[in-house]
Order: sequence, then C-alpha cells, then structure tokens
Amino acid sequence: MLRSERRFDHEVSRETHYFLLSFSSALTFAYAVRSHWGIENCLHWVLDVPFREDDSRVRLGHSSANLAVLRLITVNLLRQEKSSRVGIHAKRLKAGWDHTSLLRVLDGLI
Repeated sequence: MLRSERRFDHEVSRETHYFLLSFSSALTFAYAVRSHWGIENCLHWVLDVPFREDDSRVRLGHSSANLAVLRLITVNLLRQEKSSRVGIHAKRLKAGWDHTSLLRVLDGLI
C-alpha cells in the first residue's frame, strides 16, 4: 500500500494505491515508485511543456510516433548543447531565431 499526499496552493489531496509485488523490501518498492515519477518529471514534462506534445492533433498513420521520435532527438540535442545555461524551451526558441544557435545545437549530431 502506498499513501501519497499532494499539496498545491492551499489544497491538499490524498490518495491510497494498492500494489501486488514481489519486492524483497519496502526500500526497493519505494525506489521503484520514486523512479517512475522521476521519469515522468524528467522526460514527459519536457515533451509536454516546451513542445506542447499533449496539444498535438496529429493522428494519421504513424505520424504521431514519427513526430515523437523527432521530439526526443531534439530534446537530446538541446540537452547536449552547453554554450548557454537556459532551459530546453529557451534553447529551442533561440535555435529557431538564430542560425548560429541552430548550428551549435545540430553540431551535436557530428
């Protein structure tokens, strides 16, 4: 059983989740739960906020999967570019506005 509590502004929400697992210890279970949310916060948030992936209306054939691969490649290239200490969204905008910034990002391909 896992009890979680989320505080946002002045609201508090509590949930209880039940799992059937074969973990040998509670510490292993806690690590698995934290790891899941680490993935959600590190990767999915980056795709949802700067790239607005949730708002995408692309539905034909394999186009949504193809665009998801392109977004992941873009995120990886933007993370590798270390010349400026700004977020993914700002780096993406900068690369769209300035050709030298774009070339610096694309230089990660070579």
